[in-house]
Amino acid sequence: MNHRFLVLMAAFLVSFTGLFAQGERKDKTAVTYEEIYDEPYSVNKLFVGFQPLYGELFVANVNAGFGVEAAYYLRDKADFRAHFRKTYSQRFFDFSRDLAEKQSSLENRVEVFNYFELGGTYHFKDFEESSKTKMFLYKKSYKGDKWAARVPLSADVPCKVRKIYGARLGGILWNSATDLDRAIEKQDLVNADFKNVANSDEGLPEEEMGRDGRMQDVHLFTNVSAVGLYLGGSMTWIKNVAVNFDKFEEGVDDLIFTAYFDILVTPSVKLDEMVYTQKDPVTGDPIPGAMATYSVSPIKTSSFGVRAGIDGRFNRQFSWAYGAEVGLRPGIQGRMMYALLKISFPVFGTNLDYKVESFGK
Repeated sequence: MNHRFLVLMAAFLVSFTGLFAQGERKDKTAVTYEEIYDEPYSVNKLFVGFQPLYGELFVANVNAGFGVEAAYYLRDKADFRAHFRKTYSQRFFDFSRDLAEKQSSLENRVEVFNYFELGGTYHFKDFEESSKTKMFLYKKSYKGDKWAARVPLSADVPCKVRKIYGARLGGILWNSATDLDRAIEKQDLVNADFKNVANSDEGLPEEEMGRDGRMQDVHLFTNVSAVGLYLGGSMTWIKNVAVNFDKFEEGVDDLIFTAYFDILVTPSVKLDEMVYTQKDPVTGDPIPGAMATYSVSPIKTSSFGVRAGIDGRFNRQFSWAYGAEVGLRPGIQGRMMYALLKISFPVFGTNLDYKVESFGK
């Protein structure tokens, strides 16, 4: 019986070997190529990109919108970045602002989400190493459905890679509407903890009469703004290589990829004080002259946070870029976690060298 089992297993393995042999691709043959350039230090100095869409899952305010980002490389010494983004509109793109307009019991004007960042990276180590890159083999005849249904072949090509170890420093400024109801719940507070600035014995009520004649909760929203610094480190990999394959289209790898980690220090985290008007207990209408300002001092804030992120762009005159971050943004305690994804298109790149040679006749 054991002998029969061994014979059957051997036949089974032989049949599988035949199947794999039959499945071997006929176009899987060695390729030759000619190097066009391999210069990781010859990259554009300036990149300017428009971000048609970013999305941020920020606990204090989920938001999405557009932005602009610029990067400038100062030889092999340093690089500088500037970034701005804001929401497209209140509805769908600025969650806390939209919720405040619909539910807030306060008189506060609700802020639009805005974010500004400006900083630089000093290259304390900038060097070149031997490496390799994987390039997919493509022909013009593969267009359309033929390319979509095809598992592309790839080839490893030796190349140089430029590595940069950097020290990062910069400034951050942002402001946003935020839902205080959730912060109060997270920090084990109640409305009565927020005192009238003019009368410390008076706290905010928990309920008020609505226009429909029913009692409803007093919903609290305010604005938060922060100004701070980031300090951290980064590592950048730059490849700028192109080869001409025999029987295939030209292959290019010109990615500038950066991974970074920052400590966020924000000594200034401010919340707008709450302005509330007492409501008539019968009609729910605001009582004339019953407007008062309430302190937000019971809300705990944090001045320290962290973030980690990646950034990728291509060394071309016209291209696209991407970025992602995750971390804890200094602000209201318990409302600091965020995750960000941003896409830039188009991105314009230039080396800022417009000088041409001239010769006398």
